[in-house]
Amino acid sequence: MTDQTTHRIAERFRRLRAAGKRALIPYAVAGHPTHDATLAIMQAMVKGGADIIELGVPFSDPMADGPVIQRATEASLANGTRLRDVLAAVASFRQTDSQTPVVLMGYLNPIERMGTHAFAQAAQAAGVDGVLVVDLPPEEADELVPVWRAHGIDPIFLLAPTSTAERIAAVAKAASGYVYYVSLNGVTGAALIDLDAVLARVEQIQAVTGLPVGVGFGIRDAATAKAIAARADAIVIGSKLIQIIEEGPVAEAPARVTQFLSTIRQAIDTH
Repeated sequence: MTDQTTHRIAERFRRLRAAGKRALIPYAVAGHPTHDATLAIMQAMVKGGADIIELGVPFSDPMADGPVIQRATEASLANGTRLRDVLAAVASFRQTDSQTPVVLMGYLNPIERMGTHAFAQAAQAAGVDGVLVVDLPPEEADELVPVWRAHGIDPIFLLAPTSTAERIAAVAKAASGYVYYVSLNGVTGAALIDLDAVLARVEQIQAVTGLPVGVGFGIRDAATAKAIAARADAIVIGSKLIQIIEEGPVAEAPARVTQFLSTIRQAIDTH
């Protein structure tokens, strides 16, 4: 099996570290607000300075998503979006962009329905670089991780403020690509972040793993992104970006995405 996809994430972080920069990782739900808009939004993310794209796979029973992402997910499902549609969107993106890593973020059920091996093969063929399954802890990933890795797909796991030292060690052992630190207790899009606590926790995780550590949930503006970029290796923005996508005509959504991400890019590049 080719190692091309794993190489994309590692190579992107290598280049960023050499330049003293942090990764900007925006998130959007595939199929929202429309199927046709997904590709244009992904391209707009890159134009705005995205280093890695997280593409949400809609699921009917999300446990970690706040109201904004839930609304986007429901709209995507109403549009008929399924896992194969998400993979098709990645494949379309790859026709014009062979360098920007794409990570699928979602839940285990759609993957199990497709089949572990069938999903891995289809994801590799589409050009997926990593998979973050919210309801898959490392202790239960022993069967999936080797299959993903055999197809060049990085398994990415979540850590939270409540994660124990044992859980941090388990994630550090199982993960590749990067580690996603949830900056607060609760769902996506919550309002308040304790910056000092986040920075201290990121430093603790970095002491255990050589992988980059990204921070997400609750980052809504350039000032917060800049403060977190002082320590974290990557900034993940989801709910705020979805609000921006929704705040005007669909046809103008890509331009709004590029404009907003450009402000975040500028902020984290001057950390």
